[in-house]
Amino acid sequence: MKMPWRRASQFSSQRPMLTDEFRSALTREMLRTELLRAKVLLITVSLLIAIILVSYWIFPSAIDRIWRGQFSLVPLLLSYAPLLMFEVSIITMLRRRLVQGRDVPHLGRYLGVLIETSLPTVGLYLQMNSMGSAQALAFAVPFAYFIFIILSTLWLDFRLSLFTGFVAAAELLAIAMLYRPPGFPDEPPPDFAFHLIRSVVLLTAGILAGGVGRQLRRQFETSIVAGGARDRITSLFGQHVSPQVVEQLLAAGTQVTGETRTVVVMFVDFRNFTGAARARSPEEVVARLDDAFAMLVDILERHGGIVNKFLGDGFLALFGAPIADPRAASCAVAAAREMLAAMQDNNAGQDWPLRIGIGIHIGDAVVGTVGSPRRKEYTVIGDTVNFASRLESLNKDFDTQVLISSAIRDEVGTDAIDAQLLGSVTMRGYAEPMAVWRLG
Repeated sequence: MKMPWRRASQFSSQRPMLTDEFRSALTREMLRTELLRAKVLLITVSLLIAIILVSYWIFPSAIDRIWRGQFSLVPLLLSYAPLLMFEVSIITMLRRRLVQGRDVPHLGRYLGVLIETSLPTVGLYLQMNSMGSAQALAFAVPFAYFIFIILSTLWLDFRLSLFTGFVAAAELLAIAMLYRPPGFPDEPPPDFAFHLIRSVVLLTAGILAGGVGRQLRRQFETSIVAGGARDRITSLFGQHVSPQVVEQLLAAGTQVTGETRTVVVMFVDFRNFTGAARARSPEEVVARLDDAFAMLVDILERHGGIVNKFLGDGFLALFGAPIADPRAASCAVAAAREMLAAMQDNNAGQDWPLRIGIGIHIGDAVVGTVGSPRRKEYTVIGDTVNFASRLESLNKDFDTQVLISSAIRDEVGTDAIDAQLLGSVTMRGYAEPMAVWRLG
Protein backbone atom coordinates (compact mmCIF):
# COMPACT_ATOMS: atom_id res chain seq x y z
CA MET A 1 0.00 0.00 0.00
CA LYS A 2 1.43 3.35 -1.00
CA MET A 3 1.85 5.75 1.86
CA PRO A 4 -0.04 9.02 1.37
CA TRP A 5 2.69 10.94 3.13
CA ARG A 6 6.31 10.50 4.08
CA ARG A 7 7.20 8.76 7.28
CA ALA A 8 8.31 11.94 8.99
CA SER A 9 7.50 13.38 12.35
CA GLN A 10 4.74 15.93 12.54
CA PHE A 11 6.79 17.85 14.99
CA SER A 12 9.95 17.80 12.92
CA SER A 13 8.08 19.16 9.93
CA GLN A 14 6.90 22.08 12.00
CA ARG A 15 10.22 22.78 13.69
CA PRO A 16 10.73 26.36 12.35
CA MET A 17 7.29 27.46 13.47
CA LEU A 18 7.69 25.83 16.85
CA THR A 19 11.08 27.46 17.28
CA ASP A 20 9.51 30.88 16.73
CA GLU A 21 6.79 30.06 19.25
CA PHE A 22 9.39 28.88 21.73
CA ARG A 23 11.45 32.05 21.35
CA SER A 24 8.38 34.22 21.70
CA ALA A 25 7.31 32.41 24.87
CA LEU A 26 10.84 32.59 26.32
CA THR A 27 11.05 36.30 25.50
CA ARG A 28 7.81 36.95 27.37
CA GLU A 29 9.04 35.01 30.41
CA MET A 30 12.34 36.89 30.44
CA LEU A 31 10.59 40.25 30.14
CA ARG A 32 8.36 39.30 33.08
CA THR A 33 11.37 38.39 35.23
CA GLU A 34 13.14 41.61 34.23
CA LEU A 35 10.03 43.58 35.13
CA LEU A 36 9.94 41.81 38.49
CA ARG A 37 13.64 42.58 39.03
CA ALA A 38 13.14 46.29 38.34
CA LYS A 39 10.16 46.48 40.68
CA VAL A 40 11.93 44.61 43.50
CA LEU A 41 15.04 46.78 43.10
CA LEU A 42 13.04 50.01 43.25
CA ILE A 43 11.01 48.83 46.25
CA THR A 44 14.12 47.60 48.10
CA VAL A 45 16.11 50.81 47.64
CA SER A 46 13.04 52.91 48.49
CA LEU A 47 12.58 50.98 51.73
CA LEU A 48 16.24 51.43 52.66
CA ILE A 49 16.03 55.19 52.03
CA ALA A 50 12.83 55.33 54.08
CA ILE A 51 14.52 53.44 56.95
CA ILE A 52 17.40 55.93 56.95
CA LEU A 53 14.99 58.90 57.00
CA VAL A 54 12.88 57.42 59.80
CA SER A 55 16.01 56.59 61.76
CA TYR A 56 17.21 60.17 61.41
CA TRP A 57 13.91 61.53 62.68
CA ILE A 58 13.80 59.10 65.63
CA PHE A 59 17.53 58.86 66.48
CA PRO A 60 19.14 62.03 65.08
CA SER A 61 22.07 61.90 67.46
CA ALA A 62 23.03 58.37 66.40
CA ILE A 63 22.86 59.29 62.70
CA ASP A 64 24.94 62.44 63.31
CA ARG A 65 27.55 60.38 65.16
CA ILE A 66 27.83 57.89 62.27
CA TRP A 67 27.99 60.68 59.69
CA ARG A 68 30.30 62.76 61.94
CA GLY A 69 27.74 65.54 61.96
CA GLN A 70 27.75 65.74 58.17
CA PHE A 71 24.40 64.03 57.49
CA SER A 72 22.18 65.89 55.05
CA LEU A 73 18.94 64.90 53.34
CA VAL A 74 19.87 66.70 50.13
CA PRO A 75 22.70 64.36 48.96
CA LEU A 76 20.64 61.35 49.98
CA LEU A 77 17.63 62.44 47.94
CA LEU A 78 19.86 63.56 45.07
CA SER A 79 21.37 60.07 44.87
CA TYR A 80 17.93 58.44 45.11
CA ALA A 81 16.24 60.58 42.45
CA PRO A 82 18.26 59.22 39.47
CA LEU A 83 17.52 55.63 40.54
CA LEU A 84 13.81 56.41 40.87
CA MET A 85 13.59 57.99 37.43
CA PHE A 86 15.72 55.32 35.81
CA GLU A 87 13.78 52.37 37.26
CA VAL A 88 10.41 53.94 36.48
CA SER A 89 11.52 54.38 32.87
CA ILE A 90 12.75 50.78 32.79
CA ILE A 91 9.45 49.47 34.19
CA THR A 92 7.48 51.51 31.63
CA MET A 93 9.66 50.28 28.79
CA LEU A 94 9.42 46.63 29.88
CA ARG A 95 5.65 46.78 30.14
CA ARG A 96 5.43 48.24 26.65
CA ARG A 97 7.79 45.59 25.27
CA LEU A 98 5.80 42.85 27.00
CA VAL A 99 2.58 44.02 25.36
CA GLN A 100 4.31 44.22 21.98
CA GLY A 101 6.09 40.88 22.47
CA ARG A 102 9.42 42.50 21.59
CA ASP A 103 12.69 41.76 23.33
CA VAL A 104 15.02 44.36 24.79
CA PRO A 105 18.20 45.00 22.74
CA HIS A 106 21.10 43.15 24.30
CA LEU A 107 23.27 46.26 24.38
CA GLY A 108 20.49 48.05 26.26
CA ARG A 109 20.63 45.44 28.99
CA TYR A 110 24.37 45.94 29.47
CA LEU A 111 23.90 49.69 29.56
CA GLY A 112 21.17 49.29 32.18
CA VAL A 113 23.44 47.08 34.30
CA LEU A 114 26.24 49.66 34.09
CA ILE A 115 23.96 52.53 35.14
CA GLU A 116 22.20 50.64 37.95
CA THR A 117 25.34 49.10 39.44
CA SER A 118 27.07 52.49 39.39
CA LEU A 119 24.42 54.02 41.69
CA PRO A 120 25.97 52.52 44.89
CA THR A 121 29.26 54.00 43.72
CA VAL A 122 27.63 57.43 43.58
CA GLY A 123 26.22 56.87 47.07
CA LEU A 124 29.62 55.74 48.30
CA TYR A 125 31.23 58.85 46.83
CA LEU A 126 28.79 61.09 48.70
CA GLN A 127 29.26 59.15 51.92
CA MET A 128 33.05 59.29 51.69
CA ASN A 129 32.80 63.07 51.50
CA SER A 130 30.67 63.05 54.65
CA MET A 131 32.44 60.56 56.91
CA GLY A 132 35.79 59.86 55.30
CA SER A 133 37.07 56.97 53.17
CA ALA A 134 37.80 54.44 55.89
CA GLN A 135 34.47 54.74 57.68
CA ALA A 136 32.41 54.98 54.47
CA LEU A 137 34.06 51.93 52.95
CA ALA A 138 33.45 49.99 56.16
CA PHE A 139 29.82 51.15 56.43
CA ALA A 140 26.64 49.97 54.66
CA VAL A 141 26.88 51.35 51.13
CA PRO A 142 29.43 48.81 49.76
CA PHE A 143 26.99 46.05 50.75
CA ALA A 144 24.40 47.64 48.46
CA TYR A 145 26.29 46.15 45.52
CA PHE A 146 25.03 42.74 46.66
CA ILE A 147 21.43 43.87 46.16
CA PHE A 148 22.13 44.50 42.49
CA ILE A 149 24.10 41.27 42.13
CA ILE A 150 21.40 39.14 43.76
CA LEU A 151 18.64 40.68 41.64
CA SER A 152 20.76 40.18 38.51
CA THR A 153 19.73 36.51 38.62
CA LEU A 154 16.38 37.65 37.26
CA TRP A 155 18.07 38.65 34.03
CA LEU A 156 18.33 34.88 33.42
CA ASP A 157 21.64 35.57 31.71
CA PHE A 158 24.98 34.40 33.08
CA ARG A 159 26.93 37.10 31.25
CA LEU A 160 24.78 39.92 32.60
CA SER A 161 25.19 38.69 36.17
CA LEU A 162 28.92 38.31 35.62
CA PHE A 163 29.02 41.84 34.20
CA THR A 164 27.10 43.11 37.24
CA GLY A 165 29.63 41.51 39.57
CA PHE A 166 32.52 42.86 37.49
CA VAL A 167 31.19 46.43 37.47
CA ALA A 168 30.57 46.31 41.24
CA ALA A 169 34.04 44.87 41.93
CA ALA A 170 35.86 47.25 39.59
CA GLU A 171 34.10 50.40 40.80
CA LEU A 172 34.51 49.51 44.48
CA LEU A 173 38.20 48.84 44.01
CA ALA A 174 38.68 51.97 41.91
CA ILE A 175 36.95 54.38 44.29
CA ALA A 176 38.65 52.83 47.31
CA MET A 177 42.12 53.12 45.81
CA LEU A 178 41.86 56.30 43.74
CA TYR A 179 39.55 58.71 45.52
CA ARG A 180 40.71 60.62 48.58
CA PRO A 181 37.98 62.96 49.87
CA PRO A 182 39.09 66.42 51.08
CA GLY A 183 38.87 67.30 54.76
CA PHE A 184 40.30 64.05 56.13
CA PRO A 185 44.12 64.49 56.05
CA ASP A 186 44.84 62.05 58.85
CA GLU A 187 43.35 58.98 57.17
CA PRO A 188 45.82 56.16 56.41
CA PRO A 189 46.43 55.18 52.78
CA PRO A 190 44.17 52.42 51.44
CA ASP A 191 45.29 48.80 51.68
CA PHE A 192 45.22 47.36 48.16
CA ALA A 193 45.10 43.70 49.25
CA PHE A 194 42.20 44.42 51.63
CA HIS A 195 40.07 46.11 48.98
CA LEU A 196 41.09 43.61 46.28
CA ILE A 197 39.79 40.72 48.36
CA ARG A 198 36.46 42.52 48.88
CA SER A 199 36.21 43.14 45.15
CA VAL A 200 36.96 39.48 44.39
CA VAL A 201 34.08 38.52 46.69
CA LEU A 202 31.76 40.78 44.68
CA LEU A 203 32.97 39.27 41.42
CA THR A 204 32.47 35.76 42.84
CA ALA A 205 28.94 36.71 43.88
CA GLY A 206 28.30 37.81 40.29
CA ILE A 207 29.50 34.45 38.99
CA LEU A 208 27.28 32.56 41.43
CA ALA A 209 24.29 34.76 40.59
CA GLY A 210 24.92 34.07 36.92
CA GLY A 211 24.93 30.34 37.58
CA VAL A 212 21.61 30.60 39.38
CA GLY A 213 20.17 32.73 36.57
CA ARG A 214 21.34 30.24 33.97
CA GLN A 215 19.67 27.39 35.86
CA LEU A 216 16.44 29.37 36.13
CA ARG A 217 16.54 30.00 32.40
CA ARG A 218 17.02 26.31 31.68
CA GLN A 219 14.04 25.52 33.86
CA PHE A 220 12.01 28.12 31.99
CA GLU A 221 13.06 26.58 28.69
CA THR A 222 12.24 23.08 29.88
CA SER A 223 8.86 24.21 31.13
CA ILE A 224 8.05 26.02 27.88
CA VAL A 225 9.15 23.05 25.75
CA ALA A 226 7.10 20.63 27.85
CA GLY A 227 4.09 22.94 27.77
CA GLY A 228 4.47 23.41 24.02
CA ALA A 229 4.68 19.65 23.45
CA ARG A 230 1.59 19.12 25.59
CA ASP A 231 -0.29 21.84 23.69
CA ARG A 232 0.73 20.37 20.33
CA ILE A 233 -0.49 16.93 21.35
CA THR A 234 -3.78 18.37 22.53
CA SER A 235 -4.10 20.34 19.29
CA LEU A 236 -3.21 17.32 17.19
CA PHE A 237 -5.48 14.80 18.88
CA GLY A 238 -8.17 17.17 20.11
CA GLN A 239 -9.16 18.34 23.55
CA HIS A 240 -10.85 15.01 24.23
CA VAL A 241 -7.53 13.17 24.60
CA SER A 242 -7.18 11.90 28.15
CA PRO A 243 -4.31 13.12 30.37
CA GLN A 244 -3.03 9.54 30.51
CA VAL A 245 -2.62 9.39 26.72
CA VAL A 246 -0.91 12.79 26.72
CA GLU A 247 1.58 11.60 29.34
CA GLN A 248 2.28 8.43 27.36
CA LEU A 249 2.89 10.42 24.18
CA LEU A 250 5.19 12.81 26.01
CA ALA A 251 7.10 9.87 27.46
CA ALA A 252 7.38 8.41 23.96
CA GLY A 253 8.88 11.65 22.66
CA THR A 254 5.71 12.85 20.91
CA GLN A 255 6.87 11.39 17.61
CA VAL A 256 3.70 10.78 15.59
CA THR A 257 4.60 9.21 12.24
CA GLY A 258 2.60 8.03 9.29
CA GLU A 259 2.59 4.25 9.44
CA THR A 260 0.52 1.14 8.85
CA ARG A 261 -0.47 -0.61 12.04
CA THR A 262 -3.16 -2.85 13.45
CA VAL A 263 -5.85 -0.79 15.15
CA VAL A 264 -9.33 -1.28 16.53
CA VAL A 265 -11.85 1.14 15.06
CA MET A 266 -15.13 1.87 16.83
CA PHE A 267 -17.98 3.92 15.41
CA VAL A 268 -20.64 5.17 17.82
CA ASP A 269 -23.83 6.79 16.62
CA PHE A 270 -27.13 7.83 18.17
CA ARG A 271 -29.94 6.16 16.23
CA ASN A 272 -32.72 8.37 14.82
CA PHE A 273 -31.21 11.39 16.53
CA THR A 274 -31.74 13.87 13.69
CA GLY A 275 -35.49 13.33 13.51
CA ALA A 276 -35.93 13.67 17.28
CA ALA A 277 -33.75 16.81 17.33
CA ARG A 278 -36.07 18.65 14.94
CA ALA A 279 -38.75 18.84 17.63
CA ARG A 280 -36.41 20.40 20.18
CA SER A 281 -34.57 23.68 20.60
CA PRO A 282 -30.86 23.95 19.70
CA GLU A 283 -30.05 24.43 23.39
CA GLU A 284 -31.81 21.17 24.28
CA VAL A 285 -30.06 19.29 21.48
CA VAL A 286 -26.60 20.48 22.49
CA ALA A 287 -27.24 19.87 26.20
CA ARG A 288 -28.43 16.30 25.56
CA LEU A 289 -25.49 15.53 23.30
CA ASP A 290 -22.98 17.00 25.76
CA ASP A 291 -24.43 14.94 28.60
CA ALA A 292 -24.30 11.70 26.62
CA PHE A 293 -20.89 12.35 25.07
CA ALA A 294 -19.35 13.20 28.44
CA MET A 295 -20.44 9.85 29.81
CA LEU A 296 -19.43 7.80 26.77
CA VAL A 297 -16.04 9.46 26.32
CA ASP A 298 -15.24 8.93 29.99
CA ILE A 299 -15.94 5.21 29.56
CA LEU A 300 -13.88 5.14 26.40
CA GLU A 301 -10.87 6.74 28.07
CA ARG A 302 -11.02 4.40 31.04
CA HIS A 303 -10.63 1.50 28.63
CA GLY A 304 -7.68 3.06 26.81
CA GLY A 305 -9.47 4.42 23.75
CA ILE A 306 -9.41 7.91 22.27
CA VAL A 307 -12.00 9.86 20.34
CA ASN A 308 -10.46 10.55 16.96
CA LYS A 309 -13.35 12.60 15.56
CA PHE A 310 -16.77 13.78 16.64
CA LEU A 311 -19.20 13.23 13.79
CA GLY A 312 -22.27 15.28 14.65
CA ASP A 313 -24.36 12.87 16.71
CA GLY A 314 -21.62 10.25 16.92
CA PHE A 315 -17.88 9.75 17.00
CA LEU A 316 -15.01 7.67 15.69
CA ALA A 317 -12.85 6.08 18.39
CA LEU A 318 -9.52 4.26 18.21
CA PHE A 319 -7.92 1.59 20.35
CA GLY A 320 -4.27 0.68 19.88
CA ALA A 321 -3.36 4.06 18.39
CA PRO A 322 -1.49 6.29 18.84
CA ILE A 323 -0.29 4.16 21.76
CA ALA A 324 0.03 0.47 20.87
CA ASP A 325 -2.02 -1.85 23.08
CA PRO A 326 -2.04 -5.66 22.67
CA ARG A 327 -5.41 -5.76 24.46
CA ALA A 328 -7.00 -3.14 22.25
CA ALA A 329 -9.77 -5.45 20.94
CA SER A 330 -10.76 -6.68 24.40
CA CYS A 331 -10.74 -3.10 25.71
CA ALA A 332 -13.01 -1.98 22.87
CA VAL A 333 -15.49 -4.77 23.55
CA ALA A 334 -15.49 -4.02 27.28
CA ALA A 335 -16.01 -0.32 26.57
CA ALA A 336 -18.96 -1.08 24.25
CA ARG A 337 -20.64 -3.22 26.91
CA GLU A 338 -20.21 -0.51 29.53
CA MET A 339 -21.51 2.14 27.14
CA LEU A 340 -24.72 0.18 26.62
CA ALA A 341 -25.27 -0.20 30.36
CA ALA A 342 -24.43 3.45 31.02
CA MET A 343 -26.85 4.69 28.34
CA GLN A 344 -29.60 2.55 29.81
CA ASP A 345 -29.06 4.13 33.21
CA ASN A 346 -28.77 7.59 31.67
CA ASN A 347 -32.06 7.22 29.83
CA ALA A 348 -33.93 6.48 33.06
CA GLY A 349 -36.15 9.45 33.83
CA GLN A 350 -35.17 11.30 30.63
CA ASP A 351 -37.88 12.76 28.41
CA TRP A 352 -35.49 12.17 25.51
CA PRO A 353 -34.01 8.65 25.73
CA LEU A 354 -31.16 7.92 23.33
CA ARG A 355 -30.32 4.64 21.63
CA ILE A 356 -26.76 4.10 20.50
CA GLY A 357 -25.37 1.96 17.73
CA ILE A 358 -21.79 0.69 17.86
CA GLY A 359 -19.66 -1.01 15.22
CA ILE A 360 -16.23 -2.47 16.03
CA HIS A 361 -13.62 -3.88 13.65
CA ILE A 362 -9.89 -4.61 13.83
CA GLY A 363 -7.40 -4.56 11.01
CA ASP A 364 -4.51 -2.74 9.40
CA ALA A 365 -4.91 0.98 8.74
CA VAL A 366 -2.72 3.94 7.94
CA VAL A 367 -2.45 6.22 10.97
CA GLY A 368 -0.67 9.54 11.16
CA THR A 369 -1.04 13.26 10.73
CA VAL A 370 -2.64 14.89 7.72
CA GLY A 371 -3.60 18.44 6.90
CA SER A 372 -2.08 21.74 5.90
CA PRO A 373 1.18 23.13 7.31
CA ARG A 374 -0.88 25.41 9.59
CA ARG A 375 -3.29 22.78 10.85
CA LYS A 376 -2.81 19.05 11.11
CA GLU A 377 -4.73 16.33 12.86
CA TYR A 378 -4.18 12.73 13.72
CA THR A 379 -6.33 10.47 11.59
CA VAL A 380 -6.82 6.88 10.48
CA ILE A 381 -7.35 5.85 6.88
CA GLY A 382 -8.11 2.53 5.23
CA ASP A 383 -10.50 -0.32 4.67
CA THR A 384 -10.67 -1.06 8.40
CA VAL A 385 -12.28 2.32 8.99
CA ASN A 386 -14.75 1.91 6.14
CA PHE A 387 -15.80 -1.55 7.30
CA ALA A 388 -16.32 -0.42 10.90
CA SER A 389 -18.51 2.45 9.67
CA ARG A 390 -20.68 0.19 7.53
CA LEU A 391 -20.85 -2.33 10.34
CA GLU A 392 -22.27 0.31 12.66
CA SER A 393 -24.88 1.38 10.11
CA LEU A 394 -26.19 -2.20 9.98
CA ASN A 395 -27.50 -1.77 13.52
CA LYS A 396 -30.50 -0.03 11.98
CA ASP A 397 -31.21 -2.97 9.68
CA PHE A 398 -30.84 -5.61 12.42
CA ASP A 399 -32.37 -3.48 15.19
CA THR A 400 -29.24 -4.09 17.28
CA GLN A 401 -26.89 -1.87 19.25
CA VAL A 402 -23.45 -3.48 19.04
CA LEU A 403 -22.14 -5.29 15.97
CA ILE A 404 -18.64 -6.71 15.70
CA SER A 405 -16.69 -8.29 12.88
CA SER A 406 -15.36 -11.83 12.76
CA ALA A 407 -11.87 -10.39 13.17
CA ILE A 408 -12.88 -8.86 16.51
CA ARG A 409 -14.59 -12.05 17.67
CA ASP A 410 -11.54 -14.13 16.82
CA GLU A 411 -9.23 -11.61 18.51
CA VAL A 412 -11.05 -11.37 21.85
CA GLY A 413 -11.94 -15.05 22.17
CA THR A 414 -13.92 -15.72 25.34
CA ASP A 415 -14.55 -12.01 25.89
CA ALA A 416 -17.15 -12.30 23.12
CA ILE A 417 -18.46 -15.75 23.99
CA ASP A 418 -22.03 -14.42 23.94
CA ALA A 419 -21.69 -13.05 20.38
CA GLN A 420 -24.41 -14.24 18.01
CA LEU A 421 -23.82 -14.70 14.29
CA LEU A 422 -26.43 -12.76 12.33
CA GLY A 423 -25.27 -14.13 9.01
CA SER A 424 -23.16 -12.98 6.09
CA VAL A 425 -24.13 -9.61 4.71
CA THR A 426 -23.34 -8.10 1.36
CA MET A 427 -21.77 -4.69 1.89
CA ARG A 428 -21.08 -1.97 -0.61
CA GLY A 429 -17.48 -2.16 -1.79
CA TYR A 430 -16.98 -5.81 -0.85
CA ALA A 431 -17.20 -8.62 -3.39
CA GLU A 432 -17.91 -11.34 -0.82
CA PRO A 433 -20.57 -11.29 1.94
CA MET A 434 -19.10 -10.47 5.35
CA ALA A 435 -19.99 -12.17 8.62
CA VAL A 436 -21.71 -9.92 11.17
CA TRP A 437 -21.91 -10.71 14.88
CA ARG A 438 -24.23 -9.26 17.47
CA LEU A 439 -22.75 -8.56 20.87
CA GLY A 440 -24.84 -8.46 24.03
